[in-house]
Amino acid sequence: MHDADLNKSQKFVRIIELVSRRGGVNATTLCERFELDARTLRRYLADLHDLGLPIEDVGSGNERVISIAPTYARSGVQLTLAEVLSLHFGRTLYTFLEGTSFAADLEGAIERLQPAIARSTADLTHNIDRKFMAVGEHAKDYSSNPDLLDEVISALLYSNPADAEYRGVRGMGKIYRLEPLTLAVYRQGLYLYARDVHEGKIKSFAVERFERFSRLRRETFTYPVTYDPRDLVAHSFGITGGSPEDVVARFSPDVAFYIRERLWHPTQRMERLPDGGVRLRMRVVCGPELKEWLLGFGAQVRVDAPATLVDTMREAHRAALESYGG
Repeated sequence: MHDADLNKSQKFVRIIELVSRRGGVNATTLCERFELDARTLRRYLADLHDLGLPIEDVGSGNERVISIAPTYARSGVQLTLAEVLSLHFGRTLYTFLEGTSFAADLEGAIERLQPAIARSTADLTHNIDRKFMAVGEHAKDYSSNPDLLDEVISALLYSNPADAEYRGVRGMGKIYRLEPLTLAVYRQGLYLYARDVHEGKIKSFAVERFERFSRLRRETFTYPVTYDPRDLVAHSFGITGGSPEDVVARFSPDVAFYIRERLWHPTQRMERLPDGGVRLRMRVVCGPELKEWLLGFGAQVRVDAPATLVDTMREAHRAALESYGG
């Protein structure tokens, strides 16, 4: 239905929405959108004013701008400059969800909060997209199957179990009955923690690998009272859970500063070495994320423990050397 076809009450609601936005709306735009003449628009605005809305009508002729007084628009909610910046960064950090309803809903929420931004703050946020920037990582693409993400989120919200077909890393498919528990973000990707009903275990699933995810809308499960997703990754070096091991690695002086300036894991302990290098100790799960991270340092790191990780690193470097004909 077009705005011009709405009844008077419906037009009032839509007009209030438009004039509440930051900067208001041009009077000509209102007349054209709702097919009103200038006299009818003035009568509508007078009616809204009589209802207690502080309508502001600034300017003359076609350049008039209709808005609601900022003090009224900010009643109940007033965003500080720090909160505005937080919203901005929150949006930029989730650019990998572009093309999904999740991103559209986030944009809609931020737009609805625009009237709550004080004018003094609004002036300071000019060019904010150029003054503050989040550089994107190598992200996964969810725009090709937005319905999948909607189905996963709905299953989480309504505690619906789901029948799913999942494709593993090696391309093998498997059928699951899942009870979705947590949707997690890791390295610009989405992961679902869910209970495998048949095995009775909580597992992690990369969302984009679901070939099929059908929530059972007429069924619900009881969300576990003692479940805390933070327990699943307490010892992880990423998204993969498991039993932690004592990891010891020595980094060369060339990368020692980079290692020392970051918190890699809550259990980490560092020791400066006589040659300027650093020894890093952690108690973590030796999952693929840890191995990938260590291999990224090439010859600048040597793993000393555990023995199984030492063997893994040795074989990986040997295979890499052979691939170059070494």
